Amino acid sequence: MAKGSATTGSATTDPVTTADPRGLRGAARRRVSARFRILLWLLVVMAVALAAVTATTRSILLRDVDHRVNRLLTQEAGEFTHFVERGVDPATGRPFTDPRRLLEVFLERQYADPDEELIGLVHRSGQDPAQLTQAREVSVGHPVHRDPAARRQIFAAEGSTGTLDRPGGELRWAKVEVAPHGGEPEAAFVVAFHPGGEQAKADDVFRILLAISGVALLLTTGIGWVVAGRILKPVRLVRTAAAHLTEQDLTRRIPVRGHDDVAALAETFNGMLDRLERAFAAQREFVDDAGHELRTPITIVRGHLELMGDDPAEREETIRLVTDELDRMSRIVEDLLLLAKAERPDFVTPGPVQLAELTADVFVKARALGERRWELAEVADREAVLDPQRITQAMVQLAQNAVQHTTRGERIRVGSRATGSRIELYVADSGPGVQEQDADVVFERFRRGTSRRGARTNGAGLGLSIVRAIAEAHGGRVSLRPTEGGGATFVLTLEGAHP
Repeated sequence: MAKGSATTGSATTDPVTTADPRGLRGAARRRVSARFRILLWLLVVMAVALAAVTATTRSILLRDVDHRVNRLLTQEAGEFTHFVERGVDPATGRPFTDPRRLLEVFLERQYADPDEELIGLVHRSGQDPAQLTQAREVSVGHPVHRDPAARRQIFAAEGSTGTLDRPGGELRWAKVEVAPHGGEPEAAFVVAFHPGGEQAKADDVFRILLAISGVALLLTTGIGWVVAGRILKPVRLVRTAAAHLTEQDLTRRIPVRGHDDVAALAETFNGMLDRLERAFAAQREFVDDAGHELRTPITIVRGHLELMGDDPAEREETIRLVTDELDRMSRIVEDLLLLAKAERPDFVTPGPVQLAELTADVFVKARALGERRWELAEVADREAVLDPQRITQAMVQLAQNAVQHTTRGERIRVGSRATGSRIELYVADSGPGVQEQDADVVFERFRRGTSRRGARTNGAGLGLSIVRAIAEAHGGRVSLRPTEGGGATFVLTLEGAHP
């Protein structure tokens, strides 16, 4: 009777900052890069996972060997038991009466599997149990049929199965005793299995998995190093850009590639650099403008004070001139501070406003600026979302500009209109207008047009800059248009200001 051969399974597998430069260098030497830390954690996780897989696979294979050996021992013992109960002696045709004859007939019909021994033992009074026969030589160094001590130990054992630890390796056995008439056992059938070969196969699979795991770790190291470098490249660029940033050079930006979190980090960093650049530009512009405009009044004040004599009339005139220049300096500083505040997000506080009411209020306030022929041209009867105080400030500034460039009795019109989502508030005068070459510069700081004859102003040229800042803070713009019949029309355009 042939037995099935054994089968085996397989499984698939920070930065430290200090004021001391030497301390900085020491911290840099001690710092471990994020790339290395990511790779190290990846290797640790991979090593633990692969070790768990290989160890689990070996455990499963060894357990499978145990199950197959137990089934084999149970099967052989069951076949012999069945033969004892129903077998007949082929020589007589009657049931067996001699245990020796029983074992001889049964063993002649068996074929042992590799590493398996089928042994018949007969008790001889006063002697060791004798070996009757075995079906096949086994490829082990110490087979049981040549080991009297092992045969005696198995025959004398009380249980029907057991394990022997021998110099040649582990031995698993099962026996079926033959005891005629229920007396003392006179013989025994023993099936012994040497699981060392099967266990060695499991160990071979385990070693192969270990080798594969080692190769996988090496590949993971190389691939992980490259991938981590590519992922962290924007972070390194951020660090390099931050290290090279100075107050004089804020133009460096990080290339943005992809749509992942690292790309979002680069975009956020670039946005921060944009805000810093605008803030520093505004600061430099403020300092340059203040120095440029304040230099003249300071020179005038100093000159008059140095030349002031003891004559009371001369002193009074000097004090008047000095006071005028100081007032002008105060207005310049207030306007510059207002323009500097325009860069802040809280410069305007929009809210729902009735345009008709706002336009009427502006018209009433503008009429007090000078004796002109004031007209409320048109009014947009709708609600808009804007900052009424800032819009009023801009419109009054435009009206003041119109008064300065017109004479008594000339017409100035104030109005508002709405078209779709666009809102326009305007001030139109009948003065000399603005020449084409001045249209692009009148809204710049400290720039004045050259063609507004009749102008009587000692301003610093910041009024229209303030109007532009207010318009841009609302997401709109201010523009200059010609007035029908002559003059200039300044229009404040706000897009999407409807609620």
